[in-house]
Amino acid sequence: MSSTNSNTVVAEQQKLLTEITPARQIKRIRDYQQISIYKDVNPLDWEDWHWQLKNRIRNKEELSQIIKLTPEEEKGVDKAKGRLSMAITPYWAALLDPEDPECPIRRQAVPVEAESLISPHEMTDPCAEDRDSPAPHLVHRYPDRVLLLATDHCAMYCRHCTRRRLVGEHEQKEESGAQRFDAAVEYIKSNRKIRDVLISGGDPLILEDEELENLIQKIRAISHVEFLRLGTRVPVTLPQRVTEKLVNMLKKYSPLWISIHFNHSKEITKRCKIACDMLSDAGIPLGSQTVLLKGINDRPYIMKRLVHELLQIRVRPYYIYQCDPVRGTQHFRTPVAAGINIMEKLRGHTSGYAVPTYVIDGPGGGGKIPVGPNYILSQAKGKYVLRNFKGKIYTYLE
Repeated sequence: MSSTNSNTVVAEQQKLLTEITPARQIKRIRDYQQISIYKDVNPLDWEDWHWQLKNRIRNKEELSQIIKLTPEEEKGVDKAKGRLSMAITPYWAALLDPEDPECPIRRQAVPVEAESLISPHEMTDPCAEDRDSPAPHLVHRYPDRVLLLATDHCAMYCRHCTRRRLVGEHEQKEESGAQRFDAAVEYIKSNRKIRDVLISGGDPLILEDEELENLIQKIRAISHVEFLRLGTRVPVTLPQRVTEKLVNMLKKYSPLWISIHFNHSKEITKRCKIACDMLSDAGIPLGSQTVLLKGINDRPYIMKRLVHELLQIRVRPYYIYQCDPVRGTQHFRTPVAAGINIMEKLRGHTSGYAVPTYVIDGPGGGGKIPVGPNYILSQAKGKYVLRNFKGKIYTYLE
């Protein structure tokens, strides 16, 4: 990061100490200097993404210095070992409400005892990604596109993660970074129907710039790949990772699109906006993918606030996912009716750009299935009876 850019980021960081955004109706913004374990951190260290990763909250003792743990959280942290073990960046930790266990930021990051409860219909791999993997790190389900899992690490491990069978801080026994994607790349080269590659994980932005660029270069060199995407949550959980060097590297491989995982408007901090602005200013289109989570974003007014604020930072709401039936996540899942109700309150009631598509990822590998309110009341030969967002009835004749 250049000294000019570093100074700008530090200046923005200092503004967080005193500024409150009334439009977001946040009672208070807690900056890291208000937390005892971070009070002596140099702002330049705070802006170093490697420092953020190195100093993630990993145990109950550290977490108890930031929030008042409930018995359910204490048991959850004790049981969160191995895959999807707890790891919270200091940046995200500074956003937690210390008193409220229902804080939407806190619930996504802090394990609870309910994660150890497994429902009969829950699955280890609900999207059947392992079944549809023709090469290591690759998932091929749709005819013209593939998913490339670049890493099984994330900046923070979201408690609703659908790939909890893969991700986490654990021993890696795999080939070196330069070779481990060779089979996947060769598979893509050999299948000329593949025109779209999504690089996800884990989180690909956890990779060092050079390793990520090496992978992107290999994909870009395949003549029939037209569309390249990155799926990430880093601008939300570790915005410091979006550096000038990273952005300049990504810009070289235009057109490249980025899908970012946002779940709640409280995630859209000033620091997050800086990261998104850097990407947008480089000409990288940004979209949002949201998971519908019980007690976090399952009210229409909460989702509407999120999609409105996303548009303000130049992120297009793209998908709302029904929470997958992955093992240990029943406490996060809502009735499908809750998602349909949200769509009913968005379509026609706000900008079309603010309306994502609500989908259920068909359990067992069915892929994304759009779900929404029924606007076609009846149909006959050449005649459709429709209702609009106000409930008024209209007839369309072909």
